[in-house]
This record gives sequence, C-alpha cells and structure tokens, in this order.
Amino acid sequence: MGLGRIAEVWRRCDVVVRDLPLALALAASSFVPAFHGKGTQIGEMATRPFDALAVLVIVLECLPVALRRRWPALCLTLVSLGFAFDQIRGYHLVAGTALPIALLSTGAHLEFRRRTVMLAGSAAFVAFAFAVNGAGANERVDEYVTFYLALVLIWGVGSWLRSTRAAEAERRLRVAEATRTAERTRIARELHDVVTHHVTAMVVQAEAARYLVAAPDRLDATLSTVTDTGRRAIADLRHLLDLLNPDHGTGSGDGPGRAPSAGDLDELVEQTRRAGQPVEFTRVGEAAVAAGSAESVAFRVVQEALTNVLKYAHGSRAEVEVRYGGREITVEVGNDGTGSRAAAVGGSGRGLAGLGERVAALGGEFSADPRPGGGFLVRARIPAGGAS
Repeated sequence: MGLGRIAEVWRRCDVVVRDLPLALALAASSFVPAFHGKGTQIGEMATRPFDALAVLVIVLECLPVALRRRWPALCLTLVSLGFAFDQIRGYHLVAGTALPIALLSTGAHLEFRRRTVMLAGSAAFVAFAFAVNGAGANERVDEYVTFYLALVLIWGVGSWLRSTRAAEAERRLRVAEATRTAERTRIARELHDVVTHHVTAMVVQAEAARYLVAAPDRLDATLSTVTDTGRRAIADLRHLLDLLNPDHGTGSGDGPGRAPSAGDLDELVEQTRRAGQPVEFTRVGEAAVAAGSAESVAFRVVQEALTNVLKYAHGSRAEVEVRYGGREITVEVGNDGTGSRAAAVGGSGRGLAGLGERVAALGGEFSADPRPGGGFLVRARIPAGGAS
C-alpha cells in the first residue's frame, strides 16, 4: 500500500481515531522519569513522587483528548478533573498540557451551549482554586486571576478558529453557488443558441418547401436539409443534457455533440446556405492551439448573427469574416438588409445580449449596430487567452 493510499485511508477514519495518537503521545511522555514533576505547578505545593494513583490521573487527563472534536465538552470536563487531581495531589505531570489542548478544542469545535459551558467552567475554576489552596498551594489571588485569564485567552483562540472555519465554509458555499449559477446561465445560453439557430433554419427550409411541390428534385434536397438540421439539433441538445447530467450519456468529446469551436464554421456557413441564405465566408489566419473558449464564443457569435439574418433579412447577402490574430479572434458578420423577415419566426432579444456578456467575460468587445446604408453589422473582438 502506497503512502498516498495510507493517507487517504487515514483521512477517512473517524476523528476519534485520528486524535488518539495525540492522546497516547501525551500519556507516554508523562511516564518518562525525566519529565516527572516538570508539568504545570500552581502554588508552592511540593511535588509528590510518582505512584499508582498518578497512572489513573494520567489516563484521566490524556485519553479524553481523543474526544476533543467528537465530544469537546466531555473532553474538557474529564481533562479538567484529571488536571484538578494532578494539582491537588501535587504530581505536576506533563499530562497537564492536555488542559489547554482540550480548552482550545472546545472553543473551536463546540457547537451548542457554549455560554453554559463557559459559565460552568468559570465556576469550576473558582472551586478548583479554593480546593488547591486548601491543599496547601498558598497561591496569591492575582496568580489565580492570571492563570484564569490565560485559560480565557486559549478559549478565545479556539473561538476565533471556529469563526474563521465557519467564514471559510460560508465563502466556499457562496463560490459553489455562484459557480452553479454561472454554469446554469452558460447552458441556458447554449440552449438558446442551439434551438434558435437550428429551429430557425428548419422553419425557413420548411417554408421554402411549400413552394417546391412542382420541383421534386429541389423539394427532396430541401427536406434532406431539414432532416440534417434536425439531427444536428438533436446532437447538440444531447450534449447539453450531458452537461446537466453526466450520467445521461457518454459525452464523447469527438462526436457531433462536442462543444463548438471556430473550426466548425465551415459546416455552420454551409448549413445556412442550404437554408437559402447567401453567405460569403472569409477566414484570415489560423486558429491558435491555446485559443480555448475564445473559439467557442467566436462560433456562437457567427451562429447567432446568421440566425438573425435568417429571421429578419432572409435572402439578403450576408458576409462573415473571421480573423485570427496573435492574441485575439476578430469576428464580423453583416448583411445588406435587402431580405425579408421569415414568417412564424420570432425572437426574444436575448441572443445578442447574451453574446455581449460572453465576449465581455473574456475581456473582449462586442457591438451590434445597423449599417448606415441598410442592414446590420455584428462585431466581436475576443481575446484568445494564452495564444501567441
């Protein structure tokens, strides 16, 4: 079994098991003859020789440390009793180190009735001071106060650790929620792009087919294009379902349902042409290997712009230009505005706004404006990450 596997098994153990070595180490150090009488000493009480009762005191002080995270209040109670016997009997064991450990752990891990435990502990300390003084410690009041304040400080450190841990857990929860929201938004945009583009193309093609009854060859080609577009839409929707539910399918990255990139532009332009939309496509440069999500965003810009041409200027001459620079991709999609609006095809207005947000998320620039001489022009400058 490798070290990594051992570490993984250890992390899966209960916290009592993981805290037990610390408890055993404290107990073992207390049995070392050189450490006898070297522990905490309150007052001027003489150190008592190590005897059989000292063994019980060590067990009472040290072994409950294994419970410090599982049952912190019980751990503090037992350790405090052991420490009291240690001081009253005059053993002054190294095991007394367990008290600040138990107090720190209680401050850090106790979830309920914290104020009750603090008040009970303070009252118990007063009783302890009287008991130790009655046993001959002859300690001054200010020394007891100093010792008490030291214990309060240790509790405060534990409470600070607890609040820090809670704040970190809250921060992680907010980050996880923000990540989930961003992913849902991204998938919603992908769904919008897939549905609007493919369904718009299918509607336009089906509408054209109504007028091709007298031309069987052209009708067959048009219906074949509708079928191909539908298949592509199904593949893209399956990909989105795989993102929402990884168990839904295999999610192969090489199939038609993979995330789109600028490399798919040829197919997109050809599909738009088959829908009866003239498109002139120009590609300048080569896509960088490290372009990453910039390619996907560039694809979506062209897709949404061509979808709008199909919707609102069907039949007009469209121009698509994609330029690959050293560190950015520039996209321009325009039309001359001579076409007509496709019947039975509406829009929500969310597509262009969503594109602007996507491009802005990568630190780019986006615009969609009417042309002075008619038509519409969509521009996007998309930083390509670490491309060089």
